[in-house]
Amino acid sequence: MTDSAPPPNAGTHTTIHLHPTAPLAERVLLPGDPGRALMLAQTLLEEPRMFNHHRGLWGYTGTAEDGEPVTIQATGMGGPSAAIVLHELIELGARRAIRVGTCGALREGLKLGELILAGEAICADGTSRALGAAERVQADAALTRAIRDHAPSAHEGAVVSVDLFYDSGDPSGGHDDALAVEMEAATLFAVGARAGVPVACLLAVSDTFTVDGGRHRIDEHTLLASSERMGAAAIAALSV
Repeated sequence: MTDSAPPPNAGTHTTIHLHPTAPLAERVLLPGDPGRALMLAQTLLEEPRMFNHHRGLWGYTGTAEDGEPVTIQATGMGGPSAAIVLHELIELGARRAIRVGTCGALREGLKLGELILAGEAICADGTSRALGAAERVQADAALTRAIRDHAPSAHEGAVVSVDLFYDSGDPSGGHDDALAVEMEAATLFAVGARAGVPVACLLAVSDTFTVDGGRHRIDEHTLLASSERMGAAAIAALSV
């Protein structure tokens, strides 16, 4: 199957949550936020067409700078939603995917808007464990290397995937080596590993924490600029 091939069930979808209204590319970006999916499609793709709008999970397919198609599909928040979306995308023909999301910084010195390349995810969530993951699950090594080449300033290391966004406890869950905390990477890595589909993850720091449990949130302008850099690097990595 080529990147330009339509999904096997286009027009007669059999997936439950994704209802394709345009061809699916084999290369996929996975933001959590539907609004960010729209923004990335408008910014990084030529003539994007809505791929899915069912259940508010907005997705778009268009042509990237290399002349080949890319689909940008929102996963929603948390592991259960992300698992459903990636599973159905793979059923429809997705063959490589990169999560392009946000995270909370755990390492002192990380600033709002900086990028983090997640080489592995610590499974502090329920979904990745239900998928058979152990304590940690790895990103695809080759796809991670490709991202590194196109985002050389990104901080690389482990992230911890959790189920709770609002949690009064230690956001790291006691994992001192984690650079950041987020909610979907472990699940996406686990789904990809089970299906034999390479999945990697590039994140923008959207929150930092204080020692007294406070949280600093990124402003919209900085988030927009970081998301564009993140999406462009991910698409370039998928072009390799």
